[in-house]
Amino acid sequence: MTVYRCEDSLESIFTAIYLSYEENRNAEDTYIALDEEPLLFAEDVKVRADVAKTRKVMQTLLRRFGEENYLAVCMALAAEDGQKAQAVFRTVVKGLDERYEKGHLLDNLADDHVMRTFSLARGTQREIDHMKGFLRFQELQNGILYAKIGPKNNILTFLMPHFADRLPVENFVIYDDKRNFFGVHPQRGQWYLLSGDEMGEPPLTLSEKEMQYQELFRHFCRTIAIRERQNLDLQMNMLPLRFREYMIEF
Repeated sequence: MTVYRCEDSLESIFTAIYLSYEENRNAEDTYIALDEEPLLFAEDVKVRADVAKTRKVMQTLLRRFGEENYLAVCMALAAEDGQKAQAVFRTVVKGLDERYEKGHLLDNLADDHVMRTFSLARGTQREIDHMKGFLRFQELQNGILYAKIGPKNNILTFLMPHFADRLPVENFVIYDDKRNFFGVHPQRGQWYLLSGDEMGEPPLTLSEKEMQYQELFRHFCRTIAIRERQNLDLQMNMLPLRFREYMIEF
């Protein structure tokens, strides 16, 4: 048994997949781990992310399975799940060995690894869709739009293109509170990611106009509801509590 130990990043996991092929490993005796828990009688290989190897795996996935399946793999790897690397590895191996056609990598849901990859990708996609509707920007005194989120999955990379397309002429920042990462979009520029250590603590003083609009919006949310028809269970289903911490109307 060979265990490739990776960081929890797409680059590191793709590098491990590349190494398994480069070293001609048997997939049945290969495991890609995100933790340091030792396995008896296993050969440990510490993986360092390699940009060139990552790019080759990306190109292979896009060429063999298409953009839709490649995006699904990326979403699966963005999920918070300790077994995701192994699930994706075995899914990719199966697709390559059995020569799946483009768009059909995740069709064989009878396979446990494919099913897990599919489920992880679907869960990440669902959270991305939720966050596109529930994210709330606030205008700071310096005119920058600032939003704070705390998603279960690492979805900041998927959110930034959406909001960059919607708000191309705005300076905005989205902060992932759980991972201490900022998505930064300069006006009419290309968005990028920064760690909290690189970014530092931004000034979070709201503009006077923002405070006025927030109060108006809260008043609107209170008065538009029909108290006699209040359905808390339905509200919880449509808007889970974990999102409300970051929404100005609550």
